[in-house]
Amino acid sequence: PLAKLKVIVARGLKEQGFITDYHVLDEGPQGTLKIDLKYGPNNEQVITGIRRSSKPGRRLYKKSGIIPKVMSGLGIAILTTSKGVMSDREAREQNVGGEMLCEVW
Repeated sequence: PLAKLKVIVARGLKEQGFITDYHVLDEGPQGTLKIDLKYGPNNEQVITGIRRSSKPGRRLYKKSGIIPKVMSGLGIAILTTSKGVMSDREAREQNVGGEMLCEVW
C-alpha cells in the first residue's frame, strides 16, 4: 500500500543515487509505489542491503552528535526529523537528530 512516508523515502534514495526512479501508480484503493532499482556497469546491485532500524515496538532515536555512519560512510541512514525526512549526512550538516528509520548500503 502507498504511504506518504514511503514516497519520501523513495525520493531520498533517488537523490542519494541508490535507485533509478520511482513511480506512484493509482491502482487499487490505496495506490502502489513502483521502484526501479539501479545497477552498476557489470549488472551488480547498487543496494546490497537494507536494515530497518526503528520498529513499532522499539523506536530508535539519535541526537545530532551521535548519528552513526553506515558502513564507514559507504551507506546512508534515513532519519525523520523535525525538519523532514533526510539522510544521515544532511542531518549532521543541519545539526538535527531524529528517529532512524533504516540503513541502506
